[in-house]
Amino acid sequence: MNEIRNNSSDLARQLAGAGWCKSTRSQTSNCVEIAPLRTGPAAVALRDSKDPSGPVLLFNRAGWLGFITGAKNGQFALK
Repeated sequence: MNEIRNNSSDLARQLAGAGWCKSTRSQTSNCVEIAPLRTGPAAVALRDSKDPSGPVLLFNRAGWLGFITGAKNGQFALK
């Protein structure tokens, strides 16, 4: 994942007002949410829905597409 530098107050405002969407594949204990971001170098935010005030992963467009491709190809599957 590429490092994304954002002004922390701008980023905090974006995340607070973001439209978070839960994956339709999420289960009760395995939930993630994504939010498209409107401005700045980060295009997508990802978080654990059980901990909405916890850490957030930020992806630029290329990083997000790479993550999705890897997930579809089983790159992150637990063995």
